[in-house]
Amino acid sequence: MDELKKKWQEEILSRLLIVHILIILVVGAIFMRLVYIQFFDTQTQKNSEAVHRSLISKRTLYATRGEILSRDLTPLATSILQRRVFFDFASQGFDNTEKFNEQADSLSKLLSSYFGTQPAKWYLRNMKRGRDTAIVRHLVGYDTVRYSKGFIEELLGIENCDSLVPKYAIERHHTYTKLFRDIDGNEWETLRRFPILNESMGRVYLTEFHDSRVYPHGNLALRTIGRTDVKNPYGIEYAYRDTLAGKNGYEYRQYMAPNFYAEFEDKEHRKVEPINGADIVTTLDMELQDIADRALRDVLKKQDAIWGTTVVMECQTGDILAMVNLSRNSQGGYVEGPNHAIGTPLEPGSTLKLATALILLEDAGMSPNKKYHSGLGKKVKVGKYNTIQDSHAIGRKTGGKIDLKTAFAESANVYFAKAVHDHYAGNESRYYDALCRLHLNHHVALEEFSLKSPHMPTPKSDNWYGPTLCNLAYGYGLEITPLQTLTLYNAIANNGKMVAPRLITAIKRGKKVVAKYDVKVVEDSICSKQTLALLREYLEEVALRGTAKKSFGEDKTPFRVGAKTGTATIAQGSKYADGFHLGSMVTYLPADNPRYTFITAVYKRKGSGSVFGADLAGPVQKSVASFLHNREKRYFNKASRESVHLPTDIKGGSIENIAKVAGRFNMATTYNSPTGWGNTYTGLNSVTITPIQNESKYVPDVCGMGLSDAIYLLESRGAKVKFSGAGKVVYQSKRAGETLVEGEKIEIKLE
Repeated sequence: MDELKKKWQEEILSRLLIVHILIILVVGAIFMRLVYIQFFDTQTQKNSEAVHRSLISKRTLYATRGEILSRDLTPLATSILQRRVFFDFASQGFDNTEKFNEQADSLSKLLSSYFGTQPAKWYLRNMKRGRDTAIVRHLVGYDTVRYSKGFIEELLGIENCDSLVPKYAIERHHTYTKLFRDIDGNEWETLRRFPILNESMGRVYLTEFHDSRVYPHGNLALRTIGRTDVKNPYGIEYAYRDTLAGKNGYEYRQYMAPNFYAEFEDKEHRKVEPINGADIVTTLDMELQDIADRALRDVLKKQDAIWGTTVVMECQTGDILAMVNLSRNSQGGYVEGPNHAIGTPLEPGSTLKLATALILLEDAGMSPNKKYHSGLGKKVKVGKYNTIQDSHAIGRKTGGKIDLKTAFAESANVYFAKAVHDHYAGNESRYYDALCRLHLNHHVALEEFSLKSPHMPTPKSDNWYGPTLCNLAYGYGLEITPLQTLTLYNAIANNGKMVAPRLITAIKRGKKVVAKYDVKVVEDSICSKQTLALLREYLEEVALRGTAKKSFGEDKTPFRVGAKTGTATIAQGSKYADGFHLGSMVTYLPADNPRYTFITAVYKRKGSGSVFGADLAGPVQKSVASFLHNREKRYFNKASRESVHLPTDIKGGSIENIAKVAGRFNMATTYNSPTGWGNTYTGLNSVTITPIQNESKYVPDVCGMGLSDAIYLLESRGAKVKFSGAGKVVYQSKRAGETLVEGEKIEIKLE
């Protein structure tokens, strides 16, 4: 027995020895492996670095697109960084049907309650349809599954407990479905807590950021401001796209846990801050733009016109204060269309007679008292090629003999054709050169807008033929834009100095001006003082007693202007037979010391209404002139700077801006938050700011705000705004706090 026990002990010891040796060998091998990895093995280090890198992701930091600002620095176009969410219903996270149905039902109800635009059934139906379309199951066979016998199987004597389970092949169609509108950062913080969006079924969606461009003034001046999100981009947005865009940055994040990342940075992974786009400061005066837009729109509707344009320019600077371009759409309404003011060269008609009169007086040295017979409204042969007729009999009291002043005031085609033929027949190049000295053969500014070149026939070329010289005398045979015509008239209003039209005054980055666009003088003087005085006299005669007297006659307005009308039959191809006309008028105000020059051009087909410039453009010119005259009176009647007047009312809007305004008057300001939007109560020397509801699904309270702030706030929440009046908002058609449906129309009134 002792021998057997001893034998067992030896056996156990030998086995323990073997285990001990094996443990030593394993530990030694592990130690050697660690030494090798630490000092000799490079592959493991590479693998470790690869794993580390796989946990690091690069995230784009998006630059904010710059703003386009009016001359008083209010936004015409601004950006909101928004997020788009796309669901991939082919994701493996959606394979569990039971869980999908449960979570989709909950998400649908929450989305319906949050956005208020669609019922929950709509969201649920689209989610199920998207999943059924994206995940297709094909039966490929059956698998046999054996399970243990139960009591019933034993009782019935069933030997085999097998079951056939269908086997499917899953075909996934990865498409991305957008269920709800674009959202901002605050909205995403709420939505990301909803089922599925909180990644409860995994990462089954993707998001992308984009700049959502907001236009606080709606379509007002939109053709000038421009867009880049359309097939054919245009306007300031496109011309200055690189300046506005800025440059995106990026940062690195390290994965820590589901839905949790930490910022990461080392020598190879450096954070690059985004460079926001610069702001563009324009010359546009949106109050004046609104007046011109309404006046032009009314005339286009009344005359059933095809399109119209109105441009208002400041004399001394060339600043474009308003530029309206309205075209008839397929529904018969008028919307901001192609920029005809700067991009549609057409035969101008009688507005070119200013250039003709200037050339006759300045270059040809013709006496202003030179008389020609008008033909009294009958056809007159001029030279070898031209047969010309005036629209009405001119100079009946003088037997048809008229001088230059009368011819200009009554727009006598025969007179100007005869005068130009007498002085330039056989020397056409001299007349052509004189027109070129007035810069009518090219654009003098705004080249960044890719303008269509004007057409000016050149002597001895295929474009110059027999009647061309006399045709040029009264505005035919060449094609120029309304802005070119306006630039010429503005030079006369500006005491002979021609300045280039200016639409951009500066580029700013924050408060710093990074580029400034000074006034560009094209010609210090386009004519002598004697010629200038005569031309100003002629233009005032047109307004008082000539073709513009319907709008600016002695008994029509309390102020005096200089003006010229123009009516041109526009050819379609090589024919003038289709009855298309361009009616235009150019005006400067006031007559004695002009500050503004403005033009209206209306294009229509002969039919109902008139085709003459006095009737088509005159009402618009009168509305613009009356507004400018009344506004000037208000400016001149302001209190002197020495007088201190505290404001009796400060408009609501941006809390930051309200505080700045109040601070300039040393008024005590009370508010809960320094940012956001609010309404105001103005005391004797204080202003109290009450914040408005911040949730985008509710109608904000815009009463007490200015027009731009009210429109911006409503449209940023998805409403369509219609407004009337001026001043501050006193009425809104939908009460504050009510649920706002995207696309809903809200009317506001200002006083």
